[in-house]
Amino acid sequence: MKTMVVWTAKPGTLREAVSRFLAGQANSPAGVTMLGRWHSVDLSTGFTLYEFSDAARLYELAAPWADILDLRNYFVIEDAEAGPILAKAFPR
Repeated sequence: MKTMVVWTAKPGTLREAVSRFLAGQANSPAGVTMLGRWHSVDLSTGFTLYEFSDAARLYELAAPWADILDLRNYFVIEDAEAGPILAKAFPR
């Protein structure tokens, strides 16, 4: 499965978030592959795309950040997967 995690720093925690990130604490645990990570240029939001098969590993990744980041997970699929499903659901 793939999920896009959208994160924002809770008020007053940006410095701590940066510190943890620079210390390498944003690395993925075994079983979770980071496919890409992007940071908004105004430092307000970030986006990380992960692939995993065990949701508990994703939970393991998120738990240490829950005190300073608001995390939202969006399960995603690619166009090649979505197209046939949409064609069936919305026939012409």
